[in-house]
Amino acid sequence: MKSRSIYKEFYKKLIIASSLFIIILSFIFYEYTKNSFYNSIQDNLLYQAKKIEKSYVKEDFKAVRTQSQSIEIIPSSEKEKIEFSDFKKNNEYYLRLIYALNDGTSLQITKDITLERDLLYSIIFRNLFGLAIPGFVLMLLYSLIVSKSLLKPIMQINKKLSNMDENTLAQIDTKDLPDEFLTLANSINSLTNRIATYVKFKKELFVGIAHELKTPLAVMKLKNELMLKKTREKNEYEDALKLTIKQIDDMNIMISSILDIGRTEGAQFEIPTDIDLVDYIKRKTNDYKMLSNQRGIDTIFTSNVSSLNISIRVTLFNQILQNFVQNAIKFTPDNHKILIKLKKINEKIVIRVIDEGSGIDENIDVFAPFKKIGSKNGVGLGLYLAKIASDALNAKISIKNRRDNVKGCVAKLVLINTSKITEN
Repeated sequence: MKSRSIYKEFYKKLIIASSLFIIILSFIFYEYTKNSFYNSIQDNLLYQAKKIEKSYVKEDFKAVRTQSQSIEIIPSSEKEKIEFSDFKKNNEYYLRLIYALNDGTSLQITKDITLERDLLYSIIFRNLFGLAIPGFVLMLLYSLIVSKSLLKPIMQINKKLSNMDENTLAQIDTKDLPDEFLTLANSINSLTNRIATYVKFKKELFVGIAHELKTPLAVMKLKNELMLKKTREKNEYEDALKLTIKQIDDMNIMISSILDIGRTEGAQFEIPTDIDLVDYIKRKTNDYKMLSNQRGIDTIFTSNVSSLNISIRVTLFNQILQNFVQNAIKFTPDNHKILIKLKKINEKIVIRVIDEGSGIDENIDVFAPFKKIGSKNGVGLGLYLAKIASDALNAKISIKNRRDNVKGCVAKLVLINTSKITEN
């Protein structure tokens, strides 16, 4: 397929449109001038006829014939009182007026307009031709300037994008952009932010994976080397094997979490499913209660709507909700409670998971890979998975400390522009 430049296409179409405008305007000007010219001659002939009519006496009237005009009396016809016509005779052009008189005759005035007509055509065509050429040149320059100025924002955005790579994901300056390009620029800026975050997290993920796998391998290697230096008691060999098994179990947990990242990214291509979100979270809450009740933790779900039908990728949504609740159960002391709240606000759906744990350090990016909160066991990939899922859903997630004088955290998920939302 042949490459087409939007600049050349715009410039070409603007020239064509401008040229057609000049041609049409020239024809309009020509027709207007010609009609004005003929109307002026007709008015003059009509003025003569009316003046003659005032002093007209049939017996005293004498026909007048000059080189450019003739005035005579002819028998009246049944046509209009005033009739104009033009004709050509011997390569000369004439305009004729027949003006009916009251005595059954008509006054006929014939004027030679050859000179006026030639002059009219000569002046008009000469002037039009003289104006059309510089006008067309000016239009070319104008088209060039306008096309460049209008396409400048696109060229600016294109240049910015062409110079980008994973190390230079700079934002597009929207200060001087026209309003029509703000949406595009903001969308690109939002995309580059997501790419930058994704690249940053991926780098941290690879470094973290290497570090997290290297540590248990080093521990196992050192322990086994020590065991081989000299003969040991049976229980010492057993301890070394138990340590190796524990380290392998920890590595398996980490590898499972890394595989979950792949599954979460694959779920981005899942087809959205129609569900009742209120009923879905109710059922999930009952499942979570089986875990939380073992420690005397009460898990409570509330909603400001009785049902909420939406179309959503369930796997991604469940990844976020499950992570929020599992963290809440992990950090909430025994015999306390966890609140799961759903609230429909206009076109937004806000879901909060509120615990009574120890809180977090809000200066830490808890969504980065291998960022562990507190001293609880874990790989530190749960919230990273939740972030991937929320980005795929075009949702927003956050974790903040509670502001109601109660220790704990509020994990919030905001779903925006979810299709097929109906509520009761």
